[in-house]
Amino acid sequence: SLPKVVSRRGLVTRMSHSKFPTEKVGMYDPAFESDACGVGFIADTTKEDTRQTVEDALNMLIRMTHRGACGCEENTGDGAGILVSLPHKFFKDAALEEGFDLPKPNRYAVAMIYMPVDKLLRGKVKNQIEETAESLGHKVLGWRTVPKDNHGLGEGAKSTEPVIQQVFFARNDDNETQALELQCYILRKLLCYDVDKMMGIGRDQQNRDFYVCSLSSKTIVYKGQLLPQQVPQYFMDLKHEDFKTHLALVHSRFSTNTFPSWDRAQPMRILGHNGEINTLRGNKNWVRAREGLMKCVDMYLDEKTLARFLPIVDETTSDSGAFDAMLELLIRCGRSLPEAMMMLIPEAWQNDPLMDPERKSFYEYASALVEPWDGPSLVTFTDGDGIGATLDRNGLRPGRYYITKDGKVIMASEVGVVDIAPEDVKEKGRLRPGAIFFVDLKNGRVLPDLEMKSEISGKLPYNKWLLRQKVTLADIMAADAEAHPTGPPPAPRPPCETPTRQGVERLLAPLRAFGYTVESLDLLLAPMVASAADPLGSMGNDTPLAVISERPRLIYEYFKQLFAQVTNPPIDPIREAVVTSLRCMIGPEGDITMTTEEQAHRLSLDTPMIDIPEMEALKRTDHRAWNTLTVDCTYALSEGAAGLEAALTRICSE
Repeated sequence: SLPKVVSRRGLVTRMSHSKFPTEKVGMYDPAFESDACGVGFIADTTKEDTRQTVEDALNMLIRMTHRGACGCEENTGDGAGILVSLPHKFFKDAALEEGFDLPKPNRYAVAMIYMPVDKLLRGKVKNQIEETAESLGHKVLGWRTVPKDNHGLGEGAKSTEPVIQQVFFARNDDNETQALELQCYILRKLLCYDVDKMMGIGRDQQNRDFYVCSLSSKTIVYKGQLLPQQVPQYFMDLKHEDFKTHLALVHSRFSTNTFPSWDRAQPMRILGHNGEINTLRGNKNWVRAREGLMKCVDMYLDEKTLARFLPIVDETTSDSGAFDAMLELLIRCGRSLPEAMMMLIPEAWQNDPLMDPERKSFYEYASALVEPWDGPSLVTFTDGDGIGATLDRNGLRPGRYYITKDGKVIMASEVGVVDIAPEDVKEKGRLRPGAIFFVDLKNGRVLPDLEMKSEISGKLPYNKWLLRQKVTLADIMAADAEAHPTGPPPAPRPPCETPTRQGVERLLAPLRAFGYTVESLDLLLAPMVASAADPLGSMGNDTPLAVISERPRLIYEYFKQLFAQVTNPPIDPIREAVVTSLRCMIGPEGDITMTTEEQAHRLSLDTPMIDIPEMEALKRTDHRAWNTLTVDCTYALSEGAAGLEAALTRICSE
């Protein structure tokens, strides 16, 4: 039975950490979860931990309340939180009060965990955490229950409120190959796997009684299903005079047409995200497809441990959570934080004639490893050593920054969130589309976008790798012409009856077969033939979706790109070619956790649409060890639905 909690209004059934459905309900689908929010950060380039940075960050969060949202209850928010650098003195004193001591900074890590409300289950989870940590060589120094005040929370937030605890782990000094932050990453992934297994939760199911907000030796996240002004009231730690930091990242969530919950509040473990990832379904699918190729060499994991490490992206998380997981994987595999951001949210490089060739080569090489996570986004991010922000290639979300004369850097979705005297401002500006605004806290300076990207793109000879490895359609066509100097062999054609109909009647059968209607002929094709331009109109498309249509439809009509159509303007790949491209890489995939020359051995297409001669050349090619296999995607109509299922099984096996 579900645990109960007594509230001011009586007995309330507690439903773990969230109430949103895990399955499709009516027109709701958890896959459509996305956010549109207010984000920002404050950093001190001198790395001096101060109380003022915490207070300024909390004021910034509160002043962006209008960018978040609440439900039918005015005191239940969609989510808000703050990420800060570890306040060592505060935690050292708090640990002594709990009866244990902490070592020096960078010798221990802190996990912020949503624990089960049920006391018996919480005890089992606690034992599993300690068992897993000790198996990896980490000593559990102690536990601490986070003090909180929930008097101002609405019943919606209270009904799913978790028990929040911190657990402190000592560094595994016997492990000389893994840095402490990498140890923390592996520990968190294996903790989640072992706890889920202990609770009988499968790979694609969400654990609603256990969630790790953060586990790091450098940063910690305080967040919940709260309104911005409730954050400092709820988390009593944030009001303590010894709670100090030199960086803070804040987030106020507006869950776009979705359900709020404690775990989906932000900041995530590395980032705070305002916007949507419109390519999410494809991004998640590709991450899962590549998991079988991952070796994670730089993590020093054996196959058995790596199996417990998966999945990389939790299928039940939001678009922001999925992006955070992918970003974290890339940096734990040895890439810098800005480099990982360049890979996942590249600027518009394909059609920019002024871009540095080295940088363009980096982006092209990265496109062979991973697809862009595209959508209108302002993403703030930090690994504790640096903090920054970037906009999507179209710049469809706002971002403004201030740099003060005393070394403070303030960036947020809007100006006015922190009071700064005009005479103290050294520099101010706005984020540009595709540009990265990054504060290097190790060296105490703001890195110019071009300087940082030039350093990253110049580390390895990406251009030479592409010249030696990349295959183009022009290469294949040239090799095919050389192999068949008298002309290619005729393409095989299926047997067909000699047409008896002539003129327009002869076209009716293929037009029907390819799904053309009278409207498409009259309203689309005829004007294009007459004027050599796309026809314009103001009427909506009231054609039924393929899935509910009573007429036969072509298979590709069942697949549509998922876009948040309310907030995103339409993008035309012809008229807006500077920020869009149809170029794609196809062919055998590589290991995304590695950066090697062989990863670039893929076929680069300027467009996914190829003509018949190009397709036939692809079928015949053996150019540069590039071989192809033709898979028959047809089945006998007489076999019906059973034939379709059998054909899909055969296609997958081939």
